Amino acid sequence: MEVWAAMDQRMALADVAEHARRAEALGYCGLNVPDAVHDGLLVAQAALTATERLRVATSVLVAFPRSPMNVAHAAWDLQTVSRGRFELGIGSQVRGNIVGRFSTAWSPPVPRMREYIGALRAIFACWQDGAPLAFEGEHYRFTKMQPFFNPGPCADGPVPIHLGGIGPGMTALAGEAADGLMCHPTNSSPRYLREVVWPRLDKGAARTGRTREAMGLMAADLVATGSTAAAVDAAREGIRELFGFLYSTPSYWPSLELYGWGEVGRELHDLAREGRWPEMTARVSDEMLEVLVPSGRYGEIADGLRARFAGLATRMTFPMPGDPAQDAEVSEVVAALGAPA
Repeated sequence: MEVWAAMDQRMALADVAEHARRAEALGYCGLNVPDAVHDGLLVAQAALTATERLRVATSVLVAFPRSPMNVAHAAWDLQTVSRGRFELGIGSQVRGNIVGRFSTAWSPPVPRMREYIGALRAIFACWQDGAPLAFEGEHYRFTKMQPFFNPGPCADGPVPIHLGGIGPGMTALAGEAADGLMCHPTNSSPRYLREVVWPRLDKGAARTGRTREAMGLMAADLVATGSTAAAVDAAREGIRELFGFLYSTPSYWPSLELYGWGEVGRELHDLAREGRWPEMTARVSDEMLEVLVPSGRYGEIADGLRARFAGLATRMTFPMPGDPAQDAEVSEVVAALGAPA
């Protein structure tokens, strides 16, 4: 299984290069970079140009405010400069952000994202294979590519496209059209992957005659780990607080409902609307953490994670330690997780 690192969305852009070099030294296969406080494509460039082996993926780039042509040019450059180590993760974002934060018109996201991926692949085919650029859809139309603007073939081939998705339509679209699905921490538990996510991916894949072998899946469980039992406990409490915030959002309730905890989501939503933030953490029970959060010290966590995602994920995220003094321990965990079964 591939093991990927992540980074704090508020990390200064000047610190990204060192963070990426550290992830590479620890043995991570790749690094997910956010598109939030900083532009995700600029963050990816900083990470790629600082490393030699590490793969870097946007997780996830907000697609609709950006023209597929602009994204294609940036992705092509990143793939070229990194000699094939860039992966484009894209997502739709919620309506409030698309309209209010990006001043972009809203439309049903699944049909629009289907066209977005199709447009990217048409542009890539034009540059890589010399195919005529002739993509015409409801939302996007690309029919002109003069030689002056054509960057030409990339020695390492087109950029892989991964889709961030939670709902049934977007998840099925990942199976239909993307190279893989990037899961959210709220939809990465083994039961949810097995009973909900993979059936949706299979449904989408059937539309285009694809098999499971053609798709990747990145599980993004929040992992409570550390050198000591006290550190693990502290990490679990931090995740409890984060879950209190995340599960106040209705989009993330399906996993709660699968386990019979739907009422918790509704309670959290009400508390958030009333501004009663300090009370939300207590609504996340120990039982929820036991089921949703893999926990254990560095010396014992690898076996449990390998068993947790066996046959369900091709990639998983694992947290980099805040203290570099723990790097040697984490490097051993990363090696164990990535070793052949």
